[in-house]
Formats: sequence, structure tokens, C-alpha cells
Amino acid sequence: MRKHPSTSGERASVKESMKLKIALPKIPDIELVALEGLERLARYMGIREDKIGEARILVTEAIINGLEHSGQKHPTVRVEFSMTKKELVILVRDYGKGFEPGAVEEPDIKKKVGSKNKRGWGLKVMKSMSDDFQIESGKRGTKITIKKLLS
Repeated sequence: MRKHPSTSGERASVKESMKLKIALPKIPDIELVALEGLERLARYMGIREDKIGEARILVTEAIINGLEHSGQKHPTVRVEFSMTKKELVILVRDYGKGFEPGAVEEPDIKKKVGSKNKRGWGLKVMKSMSDDFQIESGKRGTKITIKKLLS
């Protein structure tokens, strides 16, 4: 009986693109579920470890922002990865109250260093680490789309 390539250590012929979709409720460390899926896809497709590490940061920030800031009574985010050998597209959507992206202040590094509150870097980190970053937000929630080049 032939084992599945992911369990036998062999590499099957890699598809040109792969997708993963998952819904995550707000429970401690739930972003790790999405990160596990991301890493498995990326390694299966032969993506470099440094690019996987960068993608992990982007995914973590997007998920945590959605779960913490959606304003939902029982927050859930939907996460979708579309990956080729050259590009990763990350889509994170919540169904909360939305917000005005232009009204979010850029964090002031001098103030943050001396402050007890070190939070508030998520959007800046995602913008600076992505190759394309889009936010759509309104009464039905927020959708963040991130493109990251992998080659």
C-alpha cells in the first residue's frame, strides 16, 4: 500500500497552486492552527524557510487583529491562503463592526519605547512586510488581503 507523500517523506509532483481555507474562533493560540497549515503548504511546495518565517508574522498579525478588534460578541475570522511557488496571497476576514483604516494612527516609535503599552504595531508590520497590502472595511466587517512574494 502506497503511503501519502506528506506522511512518507516523498515529495509528490507539486501542483502549481494550492489553497487552504479555515475558520478560527477566538480561543487562546488559535492562530497556531492556521500557521501549521501555512507551514505544511509552504514546505510541501518547497518554499524557503526565511519566506515561511515572514509569512508566519503576517498571518499572525492579521488573525490576531481580526479576533481582537472586530467587536463581535463571539469573534471568528476566516483565513484563506492561495500559494504558488512565487507568491502567497493571505486573506483574513472578520464579520465585525469594521473601522476606518485611514483613521488609524501610525505608531510613534519614541513613544512606544518608553510606554508600558507596546501594542499597536500590527497594521504597520503587515504593510511593511508585504508586497501588497489592502484593507476593505465596513459595517459587515473587515477584509485584509496581503500578497507576499516567495521567490
